[in-house]
Amino acid sequence: MASIFTPRCPSQTFYFWPKTAKLTSGCSKILRMAARMESSSVATNAAADSTTDHEDSESSVVETVVQYVVLRRDLIDTWPLGSVVTQGCHASVAAIWSNKDDAHTLLYCSPSNLDSMHKVTLEVKGEAQILNLSEKLKTAGIAHKLWIEQPENFPTCLATKPYPKSFVSSYFKKLKLCK
Repeated sequence: MASIFTPRCPSQTFYFWPKTAKLTSGCSKILRMAARMESSSVATNAAADSTTDHEDSESSVVETVVQYVVLRRDLIDTWPLGSVVTQGCHASVAAIWSNKDDAHTLLYCSPSNLDSMHKVTLEVKGEAQILNLSEKLKTAGIAHKLWIEQPENFPTCLATKPYPKSFVSSYFKKLKLCK
């Protein structure tokens, strides 16, 4: 059995299997970038905390980074709930992985944000609406993943890459929260 190394981390326990786990140079680069972003975020927050002028501390507040997930209502009403949730998970992970080198994605997935990720789950009526939304996002240059279920080959949901909320919220304001 492989030995397990557990690093000391206050809020998370991560397990590494040294004999099977290998970091590529790309992964190492991403981890270093995330660590730099996290340390610069800590420095920015410390500077903001020491500022006595109210306006200066407001301008240094970092905006919430959010990922939008949009599901089809017609599938929610006809498929088992777990199957629909799984489709959303597929789209979410695919959108993040496809944009793994993006600064907002790195910030969203950084160790300091793992316990405070923000997702907004919305719904559209059916296939035509999700295709229209995907086209609208594509035209606007909003990176997203339209999940196409295989082998049926039809769209089930979509997810954006993580973005600052104010940057993308206008594209989703007419949609209902998924309930």
